[in-house]
Amino acid sequence: MNVLSLCSLLIGGSLLGAAVPAPPPAETSSVTVVVSSLVSTTAAVRLYFYNTREGFLKSGKWAFSKSVNPQGKSEFTLPVDLPRGEWAVAITQDLNNNDKIDKNFLGIPTEPYAFSNNVRPTVAAPGFDECKFTVGEPGKVVSIVLKD
Repeated sequence: MNVLSLCSLLIGGSLLGAAVPAPPPAETSSVTVVVSSLVSTTAAVRLYFYNTREGFLKSGKWAFSKSVNPQGKSEFTLPVDLPRGEWAVAITQDLNNNDKIDKNFLGIPTEPYAFSNNVRPTVAAPGFDECKFTVGEPGKVVSIVLKD
């Protein structure tokens, strides 16, 4: 057997034969997020979904986000499929449509915001553990009242 044939056999046999199958996708469950008491029935609402303590409330560290147009209503329902585990949601309503969370000179949001478990921070932003909920069996409902 020549060197080229041996290399082809090693590359074709060993590497392909040793290939590790991809892990199965994470098991998900359906979750319904109900947001009520919207300040505006026309301004977009942004929902930020977090699944780590380290990234909670850090810009760009959310697992994913969704934007919802309330279409003239003061409440909406958003169905999502989430991998099982611990999750937290932060919500803002962009009243002036500038695609950012406006804050005052102290860094406190001046536009409506809310968190899962309806946590109402007084001095500092809440932690992941305060806002988390567990996704397990399908049918979980997370109700959040928007703060103005």
